[in-house]
Amino acid sequence: MQRQKNQRREDRGERREFEQTVVEVSRVTRVVAGGKRMRFRALVVIGDKKGLIGMAVKKGADVSEAVNKAVTAAKKHMFRVPMAGSTIPHEVRAKFKASKILLKPARPGTGVIAGGSVRAVVEAAGISDILSKMLGSSNKINNIKAVFEALKTLKAPRQAKKEEARQ
Repeated sequence: MQRQKNQRREDRGERREFEQTVVEVSRVTRVVAGGKRMRFRALVVIGDKKGLIGMAVKKGADVSEAVNKAVTAAKKHMFRVPMAGSTIPHEVRAKFKASKILLKPARPGTGVIAGGSVRAVVEAAGISDILSKMLGSSNKINNIKAVFEALKTLKAPRQAKKEEARQ
């Protein structure tokens, strides 16, 4: 649904440089004197499909405010993912709290073989051929942070080949 809204904006002439994917929206309540305050929490992943990605979790009084805050925060914490063609240069494993992630390069034409939260990150980065496995926790925020940790540890394709030759 969010992609359809972005498409309509582009049709009107508004150009967006990053594709945003709303991974999760949840309702959160806070107990205060006199009752409960309800807010919304949005988990957003943004990317330019050329290797630049970011993510953020923000809260707001309504869903659109939470999403807008998350997109703004994600733009401030972006990084570039080293890629080897349409995949990643080498296999990588990462852990964030109880979430563990395994990312493996795949041959061209394989496609994205990944679960929901990993798929959102990988597609935002522009990786079109990858194999992945989420282990441990099913928490979407922690799984996405584990994917980001894995992608941050990737080495450039040339550097990865040099290290493979040494071993």
